Amino acid sequence: MTRMFGTDGVRGIANLELTPEFAFRLGRVGAYVLTRGVPGARIVVGKDTRISSDMLEASLVSGILSVGVDVLQLGVVSTPGVAFLTKHLHANAGVMISASHNPVEDNGIKFFGGDGFKLLDAVEDEIEALMEQSEELPRPIGVDVGRLYQEPALEVYRRFLIGTVQNRFDGLHVVLDCANGASYHTAPEVFERLGAKVTALFTQPDGTNINVGCGSTHPHVVQRAVLEYEADLGLAFDGDADRVIAVDASGQMVDGDYIIAICAEALHARGELKNNAVAATVMSNLGFMKAMEERGIGVQTTAVGDRYVMEAMREHSLVLGGEQSGHIIFLNHTTTGDGVLTALQLVNIMVAQKKSLTELRRVMNRYPQILENVRVNDKQAWRQSARIQEALEAGEAMLGGNGRLLVRESGTESLVRVMAEGPDEQVLQECVHQIAVVIREEIGA
Repeated sequence: MTRMFGTDGVRGIANLELTPEFAFRLGRVGAYVLTRGVPGARIVVGKDTRISSDMLEASLVSGILSVGVDVLQLGVVSTPGVAFLTKHLHANAGVMISASHNPVEDNGIKFFGGDGFKLLDAVEDEIEALMEQSEELPRPIGVDVGRLYQEPALEVYRRFLIGTVQNRFDGLHVVLDCANGASYHTAPEVFERLGAKVTALFTQPDGTNINVGCGSTHPHVVQRAVLEYEADLGLAFDGDADRVIAVDASGQMVDGDYIIAICAEALHARGELKNNAVAATVMSNLGFMKAMEERGIGVQTTAVGDRYVMEAMREHSLVLGGEQSGHIIFLNHTTTGDGVLTALQLVNIMVAQKKSLTELRRVMNRYPQILENVRVNDKQAWRQSARIQEALEAGEAMLGGNGRLLVRESGTESLVRVMAEGPDEQVLQECVHQIAVVIREEIGA
């Protein structure tokens, strides 16, 4: 049976797979499991800007209230904003309604514990096991029903973000692509208060335009804007602002690998890189691995997904980790990936070292990396297909030991991802294409 919770909460097409009825039951069960036996329990709820978030929020909140738990309603806020405010407001749990960088028709629900961290698998499993028994859970009446409170705490989060940097950004021109998402009223405000000249793009969410031709999954947009406005750098967030991709003044992309490398080197130089290591995923570029090795910085390698990065960071007592996609975690500041916080740390390093982003990105040389996503009906089936396994062996032979091949299923979508990396881009493209064709023929949707 497919697990209800993926690597980043529950995801699905809103009103088809992720229905109001489901959200109501999930609210009931989640609130019951996370606040059981706690008098006066409170849960923080936030959402992104997609049109279905209001619908799902109404149902989810009703479910929470129906088991006697109060709700602190934040409105539109980023995923890391929910994590931070859950802990800051001393709530028992937090819930974010968002599908991150996914299309507008999708949505998702993810939970945080009272400590601001994502739930352990065992807790998610307990919630999932009770979903079919939601009607058997307590139904308090009268004065014991939960209350709904509007919680205007966004300014608290903004002040927290500003407090994570030591320098002002006067004289810097920054282009911000807010993806018509949750960062639209946070990122521009924070950068302007720190003195930067801000050109803010995609800050007019209408419920249907989140991530559409903008944001961290469309970096070419901010690349063009940086060149057009002759800015010092650009920063592109995704819909729920838990990731960021940067662009230097020449339009060169600075992805999560570069950002981790830049921040690791800076923390290392200040003696603040705990245990002299970082956490990164199997998708991290070979160039990143070599750069860390050259500087004597260890890398704990994890499966793809910021929850696995976080697990490694906590297990090995690390303060920095992340993904190539731009999910970066600064555990000395917060409990989850935060795109705006990451952007602030990056610009703070530029100012502190008096270097441009072009200079800072020289910390590593990126190997060519080709990635192709194949939409499939069953994303686990590639492992059982003899023909696909033969294609993988042929791909390995094509690389000839001078690179690497990685095939994995997406944690949030019905996709199989094929990635090859090495010095010869033409060979990589041929390798990935041949494998993707076979996967599509065998199990493609």
